[in-house]
Amino acid sequence: MSDNQPSVTTAWTKVFAGTGVNLCLGVLYTWSVFAAALKTNLGWTATQTQFPYTVACLIFAACMIPGGRMVDRIGPRWVVTAAAVFVGAGMLLSGATTSLTGIVIGFGILVGIALGFGYAAPTPASVKWFQPHKRGLITGLVVGGFGGASIYTAPLTNYLMGTYGVQGTFYILGAIFFGVMIILAQYLSLPPAGYVPYGGPAPQTKAAKASSSKLDFAPGEMLKTPQFYFLWLMFLFGASAGLMIIGHLATISKVQGGIEWGYLLVAVLAVANAGGRIFFGWLSDKIGRTNTMLLVFIIQAANMFMFVNYTSAATLLIGSVLTGASYGACLSLFPSAIFDYYGIKNGGLNYSLVFTAWGIAATIGPIIAGRAVDLTGGYGAGYMISGVLMLVAAVLTFVTKPPIGKPGVPITPSGINQ
Repeated sequence: MSDNQPSVTTAWTKVFAGTGVNLCLGVLYTWSVFAAALKTNLGWTATQTQFPYTVACLIFAACMIPGGRMVDRIGPRWVVTAAAVFVGAGMLLSGATTSLTGIVIGFGILVGIALGFGYAAPTPASVKWFQPHKRGLITGLVVGGFGGASIYTAPLTNYLMGTYGVQGTFYILGAIFFGVMIILAQYLSLPPAGYVPYGGPAPQTKAAKASSSKLDFAPGEMLKTPQFYFLWLMFLFGASAGLMIIGHLATISKVQGGIEWGYLLVAVLAVANAGGRIFFGWLSDKIGRTNTMLLVFIIQAANMFMFVNYTSAATLLIGSVLTGASYGACLSLFPSAIFDYYGIKNGGLNYSLVFTAWGIAATIGPIIAGRAVDLTGGYGAGYMISGVLMLVAAVLTFVTKPPIGKPGVPITPSGINQ
């Protein structure tokens, strides 16, 4: 190691700081508790309680794009700092009002902006400290924080709600997440010039070679390749299935299994969500991104086709674990694939563009299930549609390969273009 080469501890500090930021961004998962209190205590309708959450998800996905651009240009520290300011301001405003409009602006818009900026920064920043053949694991660890956040945010919010009420809980959580994110932001930075990423030499496997592309695509160049649209569609289909179950699991448990404690299955799904991000991210380093995607899509397709038959606590538990793990896998596999295919130089913005698929999935996944119930009285049709979409995604893995060069640029004798 050269004198100016940061220690491996420094590199891992970036990973754990990024994971911590995503654990704070789990403020999104507090909404179900807030929604129940707003309905019970303030007389909001069920539809009204979903407005702030829906707006937050849409703003989240939209703000990933400017957030990713800023990460590439000014670095992750200032982007996460801005996210901390937005989450603090959004929760403060939400606590200062009881009106729907005020909370839509506070939680839906301001916290949504915080989510987009904050989530865009840690992953591309962290993977730059490690060799390409470690991307899946590093990405899985960082995004695993967001997936696992609901394990602590829901019970914490429930406790605070009972002690300090709705408005007090907004204030306290806003102060906590603001303070912690400001501190963690100071540990996030990009590697210095001439830095040699950690991770050792790549193993002589096809998966390792595929992850070590020397190409760096600008966003406009990426959008000219068919691979981007294949990845976008696969992400859309994979995420929509998971989000459909996540949004309806408590009701599904009651309707299909007569279970009144479906919230526990939601917690189990959250654990599987976080674990799936880490495990399948690690696995993709070993067997390749699209091979792992194929495995995940087949598992989720089979799970969707079988879900109508899950009528006991044991089978619903299995279905919840498979759903969570498969959904979580998408959140680590697709950013890793984008970095592999299009390079890390513009990784923040490129990753954000593919993440727009999640924003659409967050809208259509729950709607598929809701429409199925409205039209048929059950969830069966929704499961079937999601299962078919997962099979389409599986087929797309066979035609999705890394680009061999940039559009319109001649390929050099070495096999790549510059």
